[in-house]
Amino acid sequence: MSRGDSREAAPPPPEPLPVEVFDSHCHLDILKTPVPEVLAAARSVGIRRAVTVGYDLASSRWCAEAAAEHDDVYAAVAIHPNDAGDATDEVLDEIASLAALPHVRAVGETGLDYYRDWADPGDQHRSFRAHIDIAKRTGTALVIHDRDAHDDVLRVLTEEGPPDQVVFHCFSGDREMAKVCADRGYVMSFAGNVTFKNAGDLREAAEVAPPELLLVETDAPYLTPVPYRGRPNAPYLVPLTARCLAEVKGMDLTELCDTISRNGERVFGPW
Repeated sequence: MSRGDSREAAPPPPEPLPVEVFDSHCHLDILKTPVPEVLAAARSVGIRRAVTVGYDLASSRWCAEAAAEHDDVYAAVAIHPNDAGDATDEVLDEIASLAALPHVRAVGETGLDYYRDWADPGDQHRSFRAHIDIAKRTGTALVIHDRDAHDDVLRVLTEEGPPDQVVFHCFSGDREMAKVCADRGYVMSFAGNVTFKNAGDLREAAEVAPPELLLVETDAPYLTPVPYRGRPNAPYLVPLTARCLAEVKGMDLTELCDTISRNGERVFGPW
């Protein structure tokens, strides 16, 4: 693909939201744009803040530093399940130390991924259980990566005992999974893939997810919402997903954004 291919071009900014909301999950370290520019673009459309999420030790350190440097950024730190073999005791000790920092408000993304075979399931389970323990010890939220592993993720949470705040990042379950999460008080964060044409199950899940257990995210630079699927994602594109969620739930957009903002402060603490 040539550098000038339109699929590499950043999408234009969407219509601004009527009230501010935030991006509950993105990877600012992977974006090619400096953080101040990312935040400025987001603010221009009503996205005031972002949670930048670690996936290995280096990215977790980066996220913690970025959150300390930028008032509108919080961090999450963890070893991704696809890299669970790297979650040695020494690495997990450093993740725990990072999680105790004031601008780090979550442990994640952690969990189980049975879609890819990049990490041994035994290593994934050991790492997931260790991250649950870190979240409980540090009083932070737990941000879960769950891919083709719903039953085991729910079982491990039950066996270990969940922390007070649990977020299923890029929620990937169906209506029944959403009902189970709702019954347990788990927060469901929806990404741009809820806008995809073939994502009927996700929209049904969003429809039944209680508003008080709902967040919105980009997972930037991945999962760019329609109509820009396949192009680079960034926090300024949250309005496209937020509008989809409001339509699916039959909610006023302002009401939805206000609810999501309250949910975010409950999950990650006040900004």
